[in-house]
Amino acid sequence: NNHSVMRTLKGILLGAGMASILLSACGTNKGAQMTVSGLKPTNFDSIIGGKKTELITIKNHSGMEVCLTNYGGRVVSLSVPDKNGKPTDVVLGYDNIAQYADTARTPSDYGSSVGRYANRIKNAQIVVEGKTYKLRANDMMNCLHGGGNTGWLHKIYDVKSKNDSSVVFAITAKDGENGFPGTVKATATYTVKSNNTLDIVFQATTDKETVINMTNHSYFNLNGDPSKPGYDQVMYVNADKFTPSDRFYIPTGEIKDVAGTPMDFRVATAIANKYDPSYDQIKNATGYDHNWCLNTFKDGKGDDKTVAASLYSPKSGIFLEVFTNEPGIQVYTGNFQGTGISCKHGIKYPKHVSVCFESQKYPDSPTKFAAKTKGWEISNPYLKPGEKYYSHLAYKFSVKK
Repeated sequence: NNHSVMRTLKGILLGAGMASILLSACGTNKGAQMTVSGLKPTNFDSIIGGKKTELITIKNHSGMEVCLTNYGGRVVSLSVPDKNGKPTDVVLGYDNIAQYADTARTPSDYGSSVGRYANRIKNAQIVVEGKTYKLRANDMMNCLHGGGNTGWLHKIYDVKSKNDSSVVFAITAKDGENGFPGTVKATATYTVKSNNTLDIVFQATTDKETVINMTNHSYFNLNGDPSKPGYDQVMYVNADKFTPSDRFYIPTGEIKDVAGTPMDFRVATAIANKYDPSYDQIKNATGYDHNWCLNTFKDGKGDDKTVAASLYSPKSGIFLEVFTNEPGIQVYTGNFQGTGISCKHGIKYPKHVSVCFESQKYPDSPTKFAAKTKGWEISNPYLKPGEKYYSHLAYKFSVKK
């Protein structure tokens, strides 16, 4: 999550490299018109690592606009109507490519298509076909989000195809990249549906057995004002159990009932009403940063037609429902925001400003699955040659008046 990236990433774009990004972000006449969310497309025109970056806008006729960049396959803005019909940008981010690319001063995972392996892997190592592979440790001794600033969230995806309502990002990760085995070819397809759903499909193949776990890392604030904390947002998580973590955010292996704990969001409630800083799990993370075991995943299959989680803002009336075929969802509440960095439109985001819903295999599944930890058998992270990885995540927006 963003906190660990903030804490551990080292700069890879300094000096002349950073200057070239800033210079090349200017100059073309394309997209002089502002987006509904107030973005200037030319601020995303650049050449990074020999590849062109751009801002892509997809939308529907129901007032939904999503702006994405192929830098990390990221959602930059997501605008939907509030209860008064006013277009409201509900995700955090930056309004220029230079800040996304400057991993020294403004590191972030905002809106990214995370791979090859989202979330954490203990001790930055995996065992595949009896062989131990040492991964890039970027979160203390652990590997987070595929290796952080050398992972997919800071790679330039190819734009395979695009139209008014959909874009397909493609990436090829070489065998041995950040220590992972296998050359993986993956796509992230983002589609705006007529019912104000941002539908996301991740697909991948490999030429050698590997692990894979892709997700989207958008930070949602539905209130319409991300300058203020978002713990007044009303959250629901369709899960009877969760996976407790140690102080390094690695699951202990236990699968615990949410009943009687601040992790119980089976009845929609304001996050502030459940937040208990004395509870060990919340104390360790200074907020919510945990994996819930979704009730929508049964008999080895995920039901992506039933709501896995939801978020509602009484202020704006905007209601978000989350759907996925994955067994778990990481809920992260911006615990390491509040850095004082000026972000989109110059806003400095406070701590607990947002909520992330990251569909996923459980964190550290390569370790737990290989060890045959009870309850983790449903979270198989391995992908073999000839198999096709498929992960579906949908964010559906509506209004409650």
